Amino acid sequence: MKKTFLVIAFLTVFNSKTIYAADIPDCNESINRAVFSFNMTVDKYFFKPIAEVYNVLPVEIRSGINNALLNIDSTISVPNQILQGNFGEAATSVLRFTINSTVVILGLFDPATAIGIEKTNREDFGQTLAVWGFGHGCYAVVPFIGPSSPREAVGRLLGVYGDYFYHITAGDKTFMGENLGEQVYWVTEGIEVVDFRSQNIKASENLEKNSLDLYSAYKSLYLQRRENLVKNVKKSESQYGAGEDEWKKIK
Repeated sequence: MKKTFLVIAFLTVFNSKTIYAADIPDCNESINRAVFSFNMTVDKYFFKPIAEVYNVLPVEIRSGINNALLNIDSTISVPNQILQGNFGEAATSVLRFTINSTVVILGLFDPATAIGIEKTNREDFGQTLAVWGFGHGCYAVVPFIGPSSPREAVGRLLGVYGDYFYHITAGDKTFMGENLGEQVYWVTEGIEVVDFRSQNIKASENLEKNSLDLYSAYKSLYLQRRENLVKNVKKSESQYGAGEDEWKKIK
């Protein structure tokens, strides 16, 4: 059933012409704005307070958690680097994962960088679909998740079922024997959201204060960020592209 659903999702009709950020239609703007307001309320009373508490942790602990999350994300970056033809980056990612996972438990530290093996660009299935020529489709705002599009939605779905980490945690036991447990996968995903939000508290506050139309600001920044990721404009210094202030302003 899962395989059938994936095939249907992948064959969803897209405009194969490359669509740039400024040209993406907002087909359901009124609905998107309502969902955006809902998401901002949820963020204000739920995600942001949790992120503020998380930031109370010593920086060493938060840095270790971020390193571990980066290491885990290699399981989704490597297949996409291969699918995009970036074999050199894929090899580097595998080497980094091997070193960081074996030298240090859970990849809490980053010995690979210390010996000169630099971080590669983080890749996902949404980027791969873009490289293959699929356009965004209509801009959309998803409850709890935020900015998206049909292409990115399919990419997220493929990102779950095409992620090795998913299969060894929450996936079918028949994939490779006993898994680690679905709760491990979803707890990790939750920590990733909190870790991300904690890094962007001040930036998001500044955006809210300085934007005449916050909805349009988030939309523009999201689309620009995704376009830059597809083009590999900058190598990410962290999972979220540290140093790229625009992305740090949106979830």
